Amino acid sequence: MFWWENNFLKAKEGKLYIGDRKATQIAEEYGTPLYVYSRQQLLSNYRFLLESFSKHTSLETRICYAMKANAHPGLLSALKDEGAWIDAVSPGEVKTALDVGFPGRRILFTGTSVSIQDLKQVFEQKDVIVTIDAHEQLELMKEVRDLLSSSLAIKVAIRWNPGVGRGFHPRVITAGKKSTDGTPIKFGIEEERVIPTFAKAVEYGFKPVGFHQHLGSGWVRQDFQDVMGVVDKMIDKASELQKAGFTVEFLDFGGGFGPQYSEEQEVFPVQDYVESIYQRIAQSNLDIQAIAIEPGKYLVGDVGVLLIRVEYMKTSYGNLFACVNAGTFNTVPRPAIYTQAQHQILNCSNVFSENMEKITVAGNLCETGDVFGKEIPMPVPKKGDILALLCAGAYCRSMASHFNLRGIPEEVIL
Repeated sequence: MFWWENNFLKAKEGKLYIGDRKATQIAEEYGTPLYVYSRQQLLSNYRFLLESFSKHTSLETRICYAMKANAHPGLLSALKDEGAWIDAVSPGEVKTALDVGFPGRRILFTGTSVSIQDLKQVFEQKDVIVTIDAHEQLELMKEVRDLLSSSLAIKVAIRWNPGVGRGFHPRVITAGKKSTDGTPIKFGIEEERVIPTFAKAVEYGFKPVGFHQHLGSGWVRQDFQDVMGVVDKMIDKASELQKAGFTVEFLDFGGGFGPQYSEEQEVFPVQDYVESIYQRIAQSNLDIQAIAIEPGKYLVGDVGVLLIRVEYMKTSYGNLFACVNAGTFNTVPRPAIYTQAQHQILNCSNVFSENMEKITVAGNLCETGDVFGKEIPMPVPKKGDILALLCAGAYCRSMASHFNLRGIPEEVIL
C-alpha cells in the first residue's frame, strides 16, 4: 500500500483508481485538465474530526470550514448537511454560504483591511458573527452600523495576535511581530490592546461573544509543543477577560493543521491537539459554551486530484521534462507561490516501476516557476499519458487564475 492511498485513491494492478473508476477513464470522459473531488472523502475527514471533539460533551463543537480553501457549492452543501459552520473572509464568501443554505448564525466573518462596503454587506445579513481584526476597525464598524441602524444587534469576536505564529512558509504565518522572512504580520490585535478592544466594542453597542486566534497554515508534528504553548496563552487571556467582566461564549483556535502532502511529512497530531485543548480548559476557570476551529486544507486537501495530460517529453541539458496541458497558476498555484509546497504526482497508467527517472513536470505558461514538481522520481511518461497531482482539493481552484489568458479547469464531484 502506498502512503497516499485512502478511500478515494487506490493503486490496482499499477493503475490509479479514483473511487471505483480508472483515473484515465475519468480523464477521457471529462477531458483535461480536470479537478476531481470525492464527496465521500470529505465526509470521512469531517466526521473523523467531529468524532475527535464529540468525545467531550461538556462543550459545543463548531467546526468552521475555511471556505477560502475551496468554495465549490457541492462540497459546501455536503458540509452544511453535516452541521458544519463557515469561516468566511469576504462578503462574497458570506453570500455564497447563505446561497448554499448555511444560516447566518453558523457563519463567522473574519476579514482583514475591511472596507465600508465589506461591512455594509455583512451587517445586512442576519446573525453573522463578525470578527474584529484591529482596534481601529471599531470606528469604521460603528460608522457603518449607525448608517444602517444604530439599534442593529451585531455579535462580534475579537481576533488577537498572541505574538507567536507557525506555518510551513513565511507567507502563511499569521501571528507574531514579523514572519520568518521579515514581513510585518498584519493580522490580529496585539496583546495589550485586547481588553481595551473588548471595552470599546461594548461601549459602541456591539456584543462580544468570542475570542479568536489563527497562528498560520501547514502545521506539522514538530509544531505541536509551540502550538499548545499558544493554546495555554489564549486560555489565560480568556480567563483574564472574564475576570474583567467580559463575556466569552466561545474560543476559536483557528486552523493550521492539514493533510499529508508528501511521504516524509510528519502530520500534525490532531487528536492529541483536541485532547490537550479540552484538558487545559477543564483545568482552567473558564466559563465558555463552545470551542471553534477553522480547518480548510484538513477537510478538503486530499479530497481533490488534478488530472493533466502529457503532450510530449523533452530533454534539455540533461533535464527530462514532461510537458503538460496545464499551468500551475491556472490550476495549482501553490508550488509556484510557496517554495516549500509539494504535491505528489503519479502516472495514472503506471503508478510505480523499478525503473524510475527524475522527471520535471513542466506547465504551459511563460514563467520559469511554472513547474508542478521538480525532478520527481517516477516511471517515464509518454505522450498522451495522464498524470494525477494529489492533494489538489485546497487552495488550487480557489487560487487559480487566467494568467497568460489560459483557462481554469472544470470540476467534477464523484
